[in-house]
Amino acid sequence: MIDIAKEYRVALPAWIDDELATVPALIPGRDDRMRLVHRLADRNWREGDGGPFAALVAERDSGRIVSVGVNVVLASGVSSAHAEVVALGLAQTATGGWDLGGDGSPVHELVVNWRPCIQCYGAAMWSGIRGLVVAGEGPELEEITTFDEGPLGADWAEQFEARGIQVTRDVLRDEALAVFRDYRKAVDADAVTVYNSRGGAE
Repeated sequence: MIDIAKEYRVALPAWIDDELATVPALIPGRDDRMRLVHRLADRNWREGDGGPFAALVAERDSGRIVSVGVNVVLASGVSSAHAEVVALGLAQTATGGWDLGGDGSPVHELVVNWRPCIQCYGAAMWSGIRGLVVAGEGPELEEITTFDEGPLGADWAEQFEARGIQVTRDVLRDEALAVFRDYRKAVDADAVTVYNSRGGAE
């Protein structure tokens, strides 16, 4: 019989409990939701769990936080364990189903500290969310962090909108860039592992 792995585990790091200890269950304002995302993203890379990325899923109208996610690629050894994938998976676990936009479900939105990479673009699109809130878009993330985000089309937001997913851009953009710049200092000092920096074929 062939000996293969039959499961893998992706989990939030233990320090998340400290970060969420004083966070209210309801965060009505998008700016405040994004501030939480930035805080988690900044701590995540400093803790060595993965890149400077975080996300959360919230009920759009009530502001109830359903889940949070951080990039745990380094901690888990799983290349797909990006913040959005983690947050969406935990939200689906919490709500008991794969469709965050099912009948009778609250309107869920995903809050992320930059436009999703090509992997998370698909994960977000198929998750059932009805809103995507991003701190920013553009080449700055790749230029600053050295990550390769993949060949996402210029019409990425329009494709979400065409599928009934409202895109809100530029929520605390400068704060996102500040986190990336701090991360870049660690990259230049060889103090972190950049697990995805190939930028195409070698």
